[in-house]
Amino acid sequence: MAGTGTGTPVTGAASGGGWSLVTAPVLEPITMAELKMHLRLDTDTFDDNLGLTQSLTYASHAIFDEYTTHVGTGVDVLGHEAIAILSAGTNGVDGTNNTKIQESDDNVTFTDWTGGAFTQVTTTNDNADYKIEYTGTKQYIRTASKVLVAACIFGTSILVNEATAADEDLLEAILTAAREHVEDITRRYLLTQTWTYPLQSWPDKNYFKLPGGNLQTVTSIKYTDSDGDETTLTVTTDYLVETNGEGIGRIVLPYGKSWPSGTLYPSNPIVIEFVCGWTTAALVPYKIKAAIKMICSDLYEMRGEPVLGQSVVENKVAQRLLASARLWDEF
Repeated sequence: MAGTGTGTPVTGAASGGGWSLVTAPVLEPITMAELKMHLRLDTDTFDDNLGLTQSLTYASHAIFDEYTTHVGTGVDVLGHEAIAILSAGTNGVDGTNNTKIQESDDNVTFTDWTGGAFTQVTTTNDNADYKIEYTGTKQYIRTASKVLVAACIFGTSILVNEATAADEDLLEAILTAAREHVEDITRRYLLTQTWTYPLQSWPDKNYFKLPGGNLQTVTSIKYTDSDGDETTLTVTTDYLVETNGEGIGRIVLPYGKSWPSGTLYPSNPIVIEFVCGWTTAALVPYKIKAAIKMICSDLYEMRGEPVLGQSVVENKVAQRLLASARLWDEF
């Protein structure tokens, strides 16, 4: 008999054929720049390392009391150090220029980046350059400006440290492999990603757990009956979601409710789609980042070769760093 919202947990649901990744994370816990710094790699000249891209054309910009007209072009800064530069020319009489940095994951939808507002440029501080280092986690940044009272001459650019190593493709593969290895060890999914989790049956208790930790949202819970008809459950009415911080998320029955009855489809009839992981790289604990760097170092320096004729052993320091971050729940 399936559990109800008033029952006592007895046994868990039977897991299906294994969960699968729907959407991979778009960020890694550490950036390529951080990895190169850790490995002390940089094969280009100072000039080669710096890329300057114009965001907003340097020109006389007319009065607009909003931030939607004088908008710059988005620049890809993912994995690199970046500085936004405001080059202010001469303001018109009593004219003011307010410029800020905006950020985006897709170069389409931009939002204001906290801490990205330049000092207001007036006739007392024009004809000068201003800069702000971007320390956010989005892939694209641009500038947006408004001009009041009189037209102002100015433009903006994004300076990116594009330092690369000759084997950057290898480093990217190593970084992904190290993160996935840490996820295997900790049984956590570190940064925002979407997964599906199948069940063969409803549990005999009033909840079941979801893997990965750091549950953000449950996209859907669907089940298929023996006739092949699919039904989508309704959150709050049919189930409740416990995100439980960095711990294991749970799906819980509301008070007085039961799991759906009837005969289920024979193969993975219940599928839960959910989003989990820390939302930004800055939130990932440093002990996890440190372990990833150590594993990257081993993978890069050893290149899979034995050390002094011995088998390559697991990095014990990395294992100790990750011990307290592991999720021990069984699925």
